[in-house]
Amino acid sequence: MIGLLRFAQEVQGFCLERDWRFCIIGGVAVQRWGQPRLTLDVDLTLLTGFGSEEAYVDAFLGRYPARIPDARSFALQRRVLLLKSATGIGVDVALGGLPFEEAAIRRASDFEFLPGLSLRTCSAEDLVVFKAFASREIDWRDVESILIRQRGKLDLALVRRELAPLAELKGEPEILKRLESLAAEVA
Repeated sequence: MIGLLRFAQEVQGFCLERDWRFCIIGGVAVQRWGQPRLTLDVDLTLLTGFGSEEAYVDAFLGRYPARIPDARSFALQRRVLLLKSATGIGVDVALGGLPFEEAAIRRASDFEFLPGLSLRTCSAEDLVVFKAFASREIDWRDVESILIRQRGKLDLALVRRELAPLAELKGEPEILKRLESLAAEVA
């Protein structure tokens, strides 16, 4: 896990050197806000907007090897760049442009995971939104662990406001129902 956190710090440094707006999401952020669990990659949202993604993708590909063939085209089509470290640790760079992603990056804060190793992670509320929107079973387990660990501290109204339009965009209103069910269970 220490190697993964150090790689996350390296990727963060790459972004900071370029004054890019970003935040770490996914399993690393779960370490801060939910029940710590094993994670094998680093996930981050990078604010690229729409129309200028190529410059960001090319810069990353100039520094880190791709995990898949034709990662550039994949990233430009699917808005996620799949990279890896020299030791094989994966990094998924989501190319952010939605108002929610911009707000999540604005609300992100630094957290010291180890002495001298701080990472800029999304807020607990935004992590719930990211995880619920992804809607895989592992994501729902993470949502539950965040709801439990942050009981009484989460701004669930913010979560609902941010998640509702995303669930609608995805055409999956059941995401909100599942969140409400989980929130009621752990209340």
